[in-house]
Amino acid sequence: MFLKSIKVKNFRNYSETSINLDNTINVFLGENAQGKTNLLESIYVLAMANSHRTPHDKELIQWGKEYAKIEGRVERQSGDVPLELVISKKGKKAKRHQIEQRKLSEYIGLCNVVMFAPEDLNLVKGNPNIRRRFINMELGQIHPVYMHQLTHYQKILQQRNALLKELSRKHQNGDPMLDILTEQLNDLGADIVYRRYRFIELLRDWAGPIHHSISRSLEELSLTYNSSVADVSEDMELSKIRREYEKAFERMQEKEIQRGTTLIGPHRDDMKFYVNDKDVQTFGSQGQQRTTALSLKLAEIELIKQEVGEYPLLLLDDVLSELDDHRQTHLLHTFQERVQTFITTTNVKGIHHEMLQKAASFQVSQGQILANC
Repeated sequence: MFLKSIKVKNFRNYSETSINLDNTINVFLGENAQGKTNLLESIYVLAMANSHRTPHDKELIQWGKEYAKIEGRVERQSGDVPLELVISKKGKKAKRHQIEQRKLSEYIGLCNVVMFAPEDLNLVKGNPNIRRRFINMELGQIHPVYMHQLTHYQKILQQRNALLKELSRKHQNGDPMLDILTEQLNDLGADIVYRRYRFIELLRDWAGPIHHSISRSLEELSLTYNSSVADVSEDMELSKIRREYEKAFERMQEKEIQRGTTLIGPHRDDMKFYVNDKDVQTFGSQGQQRTTALSLKLAEIELIKQEVGEYPLLLLDDVLSELDDHRQTHLLHTFQERVQTFITTTNVKGIHHEMLQKAASFQVSQGQILANC
């Protein structure tokens, strides 16, 4: 798939701008704080209806404006798909072919993206929230029903936590409504975990060989999903995962009421990475952590191609300068002539690859894309 054009209005530091894009490589050059990252963010938001930088939609709207609007034309094997996303204080409205989509889960997945930014290097060494978000965003665009389940789960979780706090304050041991919310959370949580396990299996199949190649055959990478329900394992069927969740909620109910919060579920799970059987987060060098993060991003590209039948857009936000020549080469060769790529950088002097000589280049300054350079 290719993004043929994008138009933004009142988005971050962009009042209004539109550009036509090259099907291969697009490089956005400029000093820091000029809008390069904002432009890549607009592409990500157009595809995912969420930002990779902030959970607060109001931050995307230009100061003093009522709304932000992003429009793009995506070319897929099935034909052109005009997309539009409007973000306001009232929420988000997403359109496909000028027709508003009833649910964002019906919109996400129409344009697939993989983002690689310097903060993604924290995917390995950062906190579990980063890894859960990684799973949620990537799995959500491959299987939109997952995003619908996750949204529903988060609403039930909020209701259940509010009730647990109330029961804790009143020193009550139970409540009929708690039983109802627990049953709903149990079914949704088990479904989410089941999908996550299958996703990790697929990601492992791609990431392992990629990491092996980048490490010059010296390292073996493996991934595991760590469930907060100790008895859940990746070879279980969905029905058994549900039963394990039921038993776990029964065991934990008294403690959850005491603490006033839900102590188990996919919102407390994590993903672990092992290189040569050692935990990379704890024992890995910075180089191993970076290679692991890069392997995951390259695996995402191939996994999306496998699942949806087309390569995603690749967004590289000032990340090439963070990688040495060897890792740069692996990254650049992965998308060569296959993946439409968007690169931001202050200059190309530190990027050693002949491919960039053929790229379409744009100069970004003070929220304006001045001209091809």
